[in-house]
Amino acid sequence: MAGFSFGKKICPWCLQYEAARKAEAAGGEHDGVQPVMPAPWLVRQRALPISLTQLFVGINVAVFAAMGLAGISLTEPTSQQLLHWGANYGPLTLGGQWWRLLTSCFLHIGIIHIGFNMWCLWDLGALAEMLYGPWTFAGIYLVSGVAGMVASVGWRFGGISAGASGAIFGLAGALAASFYLGEFSLPRQAIMGQFRSLVVFVGYNLLFGAVAGHIDNAAHIGGLVMGGILGALVARAAPGREAWPRRLAILGAALCVIVASVAALERSHSYLVHLQRGAALLEEKKPADAIRELETSVQVRPTYLPARFELARAYSEQQQWSAAEAQLKRVLELDPRNEDAYAGLAWVLQKSGDAAQARATLLKLLRIDAQSPAGHFGLGNLEFDAGDYRRALQEFTATAQLAPQTEGVNYNIGLCQAKLGDLNAAIDSYRREISISGEDSDTESALAEAYRAKGMTKEAEAAEQKVSKKPSH
Repeated sequence: MAGFSFGKKICPWCLQYEAARKAEAAGGEHDGVQPVMPAPWLVRQRALPISLTQLFVGINVAVFAAMGLAGISLTEPTSQQLLHWGANYGPLTLGGQWWRLLTSCFLHIGIIHIGFNMWCLWDLGALAEMLYGPWTFAGIYLVSGVAGMVASVGWRFGGISAGASGAIFGLAGALAASFYLGEFSLPRQAIMGQFRSLVVFVGYNLLFGAVAGHIDNAAHIGGLVMGGILGALVARAAPGREAWPRRLAILGAALCVIVASVAALERSHSYLVHLQRGAALLEEKKPADAIRELETSVQVRPTYLPARFELARAYSEQQQWSAAEAQLKRVLELDPRNEDAYAGLAWVLQKSGDAAQARATLLKLLRIDAQSPAGHFGLGNLEFDAGDYRRALQEFTATAQLAPQTEGVNYNIGLCQAKLGDLNAAIDSYRREISISGEDSDTESALAEAYRAKGMTKEAEAAEQKVSKKPSH
């Protein structure tokens, strides 16, 4: 039958099947009834050693087992571990690591995740492979999976995604479209039963994904839509397996759409890609390289404040104070009440030797918000550098009252107390800092010094032993 024709199509097998049923129901002679040929969905191509459904399940399970053998938690792998194994992450995927769109389809986040997905794939995959044939089934599965990951990047650029869910939803969409269009010749009762099961499967999982915030529904919907389109096109344009050139053309066209979508996403998110690269280079202690990436990000999206903040930080790493100052002032032009920009600008001015301007900047921030922890913390640093430890202590204490979890504030309070001769209070402050921020060499060194000043030799030695093992502020 010609593709893209309208109206209900009835295949030769259905006509023979219905004729046979009518003859049986009439109790007539069966000798004249043409034998019913094998159902088309049971006609197999040359047998493969194993089905592709089994192969895909095996690949997923093998990857999961390899992660476990590598020492990765099978219940809660970390984000960094998932990225190392090929998870989908917008800044990396659109930053040139396109292979993540495929590898992430075979990666799972915990044993429950892979268990549910493989259960669904085993059933849906077997049915789809039986109806479409192995190679069309594989094409729909993989193209839908990649499409789901593209949708995930577009919806959750900064999120990490992994799993076969998008590909499985693609199979569900393809089967539903094919059953609805009636191209695969199952008896009506079987069609409606399978169709209802698919609708329930899709509806339940989308609803569950909407309620559970950690489920990537964007990948589900992307895979479902792509699978539905592929299933509809195959059903209308290439229902028979002999029409493999048309099927190949359909899958090729879908891949072209995916490539175009990825290119569009790369253009629209390029400022975020450059920002992520710059931030990563800063963490790798490569500020000069980071500056080039971050400057590109700012050029592409001049109003994006996080890029300007990171660029200011990169300039500061290079002690390019005037350049860092210019970036933070630009942030304040765009957002005049940005507390972080005031605090950062004051710090840059202080480092560049302009204490007076740094103080004026912090006082302006406190006029905007008298309860600003960053404002009081910055003034405390200025007073400490000026040698006025009592006023510095007042500002740091105000910071601790406004934001008790501020990292470093109790350490600074302890330094002020030690300078003022109150060693007992200093020791308590250092201990409080350790309880909030964890042990580090600066705090342990200051604590050891306070212990020695009080003649507490054993405690001082214990603190000194920790110094070489801990990072500093």
